[in-house]
Amino acid sequence: MFKRYAILGVTALMAVTASPQAFAQSLEIGPDGLKLHQTDRSNEPDSMRRRGIDDREAIRIARHEGLRHVDDVRRRGSTYVVDGTDRRGNDIRVSVDRRTGEVISVE
Repeated sequence: MFKRYAILGVTALMAVTASPQAFAQSLEIGPDGLKLHQTDRSNEPDSMRRRGIDDREAIRIARHEGLRHVDDVRRRGSTYVVDGTDRRGNDIRVSVDRRTGEVISVE
């Protein structure tokens, strides 16, 4: 019986220490076993919340706008500019807001 709790405790400790704090989850050990709780981050200031999208997400968003082949991705202030071609071979430029992921323009 002790061996079971020891293994459970070590597993819980490994799970807690191995996961980065950015996931904002907590682990509770109780009579029903382990429970994973999502932490509500809505009360945190903007600087502590997610800092926006990265260039890979900007490319994914641009692909939803018709971009087929990516030629270049640049950060310009608060936007990502993704240049490339569409399925017909026409040049296309998609501007994406870095914080929200919202499409600003498609040219």
